[in-house]
Amino acid sequence: MEKVTIDEVDNQVNPLQVHDVRRPVSHALGIEHFAMNYFELEPGDSFSGGIHRHLDQEEVFYIETGTAAFEVGREREKHRVEAGELIRFEPGEFQKGYAVEDGEGVVGWALGAPSASHDWEQLESLVYCRDCDDERIHATDLTDDGRFRLTCNECGTEMTL
Repeated sequence: MEKVTIDEVDNQVNPLQVHDVRRPVSHALGIEHFAMNYFELEPGDSFSGGIHRHLDQEEVFYIETGTAAFEVGREREKHRVEAGELIRFEPGEFQKGYAVEDGEGVVGWALGAPSASHDWEQLESLVYCRDCDDERIHATDLTDDGRFRLTCNECGTEMTL
């Protein structure tokens, strides 16, 4: 048995600095097959930083307080999720979530299975490719210095964020 309080869990923010508080609870509890991350988002802050998809992970977000907005799919269809509500994304579904700009911020949870750590080969981002001159799917990897490396799946152009 393992037990922690949220304040005991180390704060590990996204390399893009798109939020101030992200506490990977699953790591603190030694969970290997289930991801559980606690977030505190200021208005405009994002859970992840960009629209992306997990090819190997189902993901659920629970909004404890505040209002979040999620952009879903390549068309970025917008959905609002209020306090006490949940939203689910199946593997392969593009999504991006953030605290609405006109709100008071969000306390929320990101829950995912089957794993608590990313298989970077199974994570893709949808971003603008300067060489293709269009939005394209990019493979996502983490560099040794903790930054994101994105590689266009169509032309191979790399960028580091």
